[in-house]
Amino acid sequence: MAENALYKVAIIGCGRRAAQHSTGLKQDPRCKVVGLADLNEEAAKGLNQEFGFEANVYGDYKEMLAKERPDLVISCLWTGLHLPVFRDCAEAGVKAYLSEKPMAPTWGESVEMGRIAESTGCLLAFCHQRRFAQGNRLVREWIKEGRIGDIQRLDLYSPPHLLDCGTHTFDQAMSFMDETPARWVLGAVDTSEIKTNFGIPAEIMAVGTIVFQNGVRAGFQIGGPDKDLGSGVRVLGTKGFIEVNWDGLCQKAVAYDDPSWKPDPVKSPPGEQMSGVIRHIVDSLQNGTECELSHVHALRAAEIIYSLYESVRRHARIELPLTGVTDHPFKTMLEQGEFGTK
Repeated sequence: MAENALYKVAIIGCGRRAAQHSTGLKQDPRCKVVGLADLNEEAAKGLNQEFGFEANVYGDYKEMLAKERPDLVISCLWTGLHLPVFRDCAEAGVKAYLSEKPMAPTWGESVEMGRIAESTGCLLAFCHQRRFAQGNRLVREWIKEGRIGDIQRLDLYSPPHLLDCGTHTFDQAMSFMDETPARWVLGAVDTSEIKTNFGIPAEIMAVGTIVFQNGVRAGFQIGGPDKDLGSGVRVLGTKGFIEVNWDGLCQKAVAYDDPSWKPDPVKSPPGEQMSGVIRHIVDSLQNGTECELSHVHALRAAEIIYSLYESVRRHARIELPLTGVTDHPFKTMLEQGEFGTK
């Protein structure tokens, strides 16, 4: 262990995203990377050399878990691998597991990941890194200060792929409302083109309505033409509104009772978000404090997404909590030919 390091860290999947996590790891002296695992060992060796980890390299992550016994595992794997790899890590005694989003390729697997986390005590977190953009932190402060009054409505936007991209926008929206979950959803999809991210098929465009438990109503558009924002959230309150993209860049902010308030756009410096992710995970692990990136919050975004797909399948509004569903409704419908052909 390096001097002052408190936690042994291992990375599973050593591609582009692993490099971004590694930037954050190098900035936190509490972390010592001891193992890198990838089926392509050359990728792991390259990451090791690039960041000077001096870690042991493995082609089999299970061997790495047994030999290195890491405290924290960072997983940069395709969505379909999230549940089985997390299960192996939790059973190996890993204290904290940080995974790429989205949670899992089905609602049932998402719920199971949460169950494993609760039963083992392993801190399970997902990389909704945009929570740590300076601009998003400022928006949360402005809302708490009452700059725009009480939130009444949200407009939500993201690039196409409800599961892979929409999760960021839904997580961002709930972070602005003190983590308030959804009450009901109603959705529709455009399947004139099928888009696949990390092995999971999806629509080219999705639209609909979400009503949250605090009564706030949100309209959303994922992909497609004529969006007001490429990504992010418009928060409309009783005293003004704020438009902010995924990475916290404020497009516009208006306070009706203070026309002079014109906050400057804040752009995240390179690495800020990933450094914030690592710092927050280690803080939570070290101090036992609540983790903003925990599976509890990730499940709320996943539940909205799978409920929207179930709304498409049932042609109905879906009340939450989502019950009687374990599959990925869109994928099931696609496999059954229910969307027809172009």
